[in-house]
Amino acid sequence: GPLSERRLMDVRLGELPAWLATCDFSPQGLLGGVQKAWSNYYDKYINVKRGGPAGISMLLAGYCLLSYGWNYQHISKISFLVSV
Repeated sequence: GPLSERRLMDVRLGELPAWLATCDFSPQGLLGGVQKAWSNYYDKYINVKRGGPAGISMLLAGYCLLSYGWNYQHISKISFLVSV
């Protein structure tokens, strides 16, 4: 496709200056780029259409790691007393 419609990761190193010349660096263009990036991020990571056990298990694993981190000092003191 045209160089202006390619994403940054699809542009070759030699084409980079020409690709940058096609970009819109006006405030309105930058705002549009930020909005597009946020929309892509939101659709990929937050507004996931397929749910299932994987998302729930990731949430549970994150909760376990966070709990362990919060209680690490308390757990390490108990394990030290038990091992002595």
